[in-house]
Amino acid sequence: MGQNWAHMGTSILASFLASLVECVEALTVVLAVGSVRGWRSALTGTATAIVVLLIIIATLGTALAHIPLPILQLAVGTLLLLFGLRWLRKAILRSAGQIPLHDEQAAFAKNTEAMHRLGSGSATWDKIAFAAAFNITMLEGTEVVFIVIAIGAGHTGLLLPASLGAVAALVIVIALGIILHRPLARVPENTLKFIVGVLLSAFGTFWVGEGLHVEWPGADWSIPALIAAYLVLALAIVPLCRTRSQAVSSNT
Repeated sequence: MGQNWAHMGTSILASFLASLVECVEALTVVLAVGSVRGWRSALTGTATAIVVLLIIIATLGTALAHIPLPILQLAVGTLLLLFGLRWLRKAILRSAGQIPLHDEQAAFAKNTEAMHRLGSGSATWDKIAFAAAFNITMLEGTEVVFIVIAIGAGHTGLLLPASLGAVAALVIVIALGIILHRPLARVPENTLKFIVGVLLSAFGTFWVGEGLHVEWPGADWSIPALIAAYLVLALAIVPLCRTRSQAVSSNT
């Protein structure tokens, strides 16, 4: 039972935080589109994309059940590890000051300006607003789908917890968007991406090991240990990158 909770708890957390980041980025664009070109078409495009993504999750979840578990664990573990390391690398570089932090307020202003340049649409239906909202929701949502499927495919019974984490993030972001009616600029996005990168890297490492029939010490409880190891390593790399960046700046 304890091992199941180790799996379920970390699965929900990883899915929730990863989905939260993607939903915040999608919300920024949808708010820009809706405020400039009208809410009906923008919200319709967003809702349509969400329905498509839910269908994809249901379809892939069913299809993956027919693939032998070790092969599935090795495949999704490798992809999840690569995905997590990409997020973690960018988060480390942002923390070290080597690449700029993501600014939702600036992104909102940029997208608002782009919508204004495209002119006005119909009072009842705006194809540009629908397409823009649909595309950004599909783009960010596809990453959420990948994460949910990858986390859920690694172990029997994890697809539902991973899906619940993603749905919870979606509901929270939608609620905050309706209440605040502005970009969630105060969300510590780089911190979230740092944590998500650690979680996904740990999950990916664990699934790869499972696919290769590695006997993990403590079985599922190796996941928290892997999370801690990646976190310590990443935190140790940040000052090294910062020092290197400062040395390069001083030399130039």
